[in-house]
Amino acid sequence: MTDPVKFLRDTAPYINTHRGKTFVLALSGEAVGHANFTNIVHDIALLHSLGIKLVLVHGAKAQVEERLKSCAITAKFDQHTRITDNKSMGCVKDAVGSTRITIEAKLSTGAANSPMHGARIQVVGGNIITAKPLGDKDGIDFHHTGEVRRIDQKNIQKQLDDGAIVLLSPIGYSPTGEAFNLDYEDIATHAAISVGAEKLIMFNANQGIVDQQGNLIKMLSLNEVPGCLDNLNGEVDLQRALMACYQALENSVSRGHIISHTYNGALIEELFTRDGNGTLVLKNGEDIIRQATIDD
Repeated sequence: MTDPVKFLRDTAPYINTHRGKTFVLALSGEAVGHANFTNIVHDIALLHSLGIKLVLVHGAKAQVEERLKSCAITAKFDQHTRITDNKSMGCVKDAVGSTRITIEAKLSTGAANSPMHGARIQVVGGNIITAKPLGDKDGIDFHHTGEVRRIDQKNIQKQLDDGAIVLLSPIGYSPTGEAFNLDYEDIATHAAISVGAEKLIMFNANQGIVDQQGNLIKMLSLNEVPGCLDNLNGEVDLQRALMACYQALENSVSRGHIISHTYNGALIEELFTRDGNGTLVLKNGEDIIRQATIDD
């Protein structure tokens, strides 16, 4: 950055706009295990210090795969949805718990030579997600694979108002005390809708959505999303990220973002610069800033 003073001044309008708003950030297990995750945590701490309320949702697919492999258990999927039997569920619990501890540890850093110095971030979670079983579909029993039934919005809001970051893991509980393996994208969508988040930010291995020529699409309107989803055939993670934004924006969420978890500073650039860093999804295409034409 050639002129930090100018950059700081240029970010002032964004800081004022974002202060007091609620953002939901969703990271895969791959993102948590990436070398850039420490930088992402530093950026999360910066957002928190600027008065932005944060709900952090994490996945653990990569970590679950490692544990299944170490236990010589074959992973089973149907249409990219994990079939979580009793043996697999034990690995899921271990992987999710370990991943959560990793995130909490990172957010607790406060060394004097660290960007986290003086942050004093309180991270809270718990049985905030009520889940239900996915059940049988086309004769396939998904066992302990579930889906979100509801989110404890009042609990989340109370913690946010008290200045904490709410951390949601991909496990939910039924009223009978059963634990279910959940998709973190599903949790992020429900959480964003439930708390009326201003933004849902999905981290992905890709920088965002690209067109057929391979160029990054900076902005999408809601009615353009179905066509993009069709063009993402085979790119499951990117499809799920875009679908999460689509479903959130169809409800109470104002904006969705898809950014890279591999790019250092992607979150800051997306939120505090005019050009952003990834793909922004808007409810109304008229909100998209474009070059003026003669018809204007």
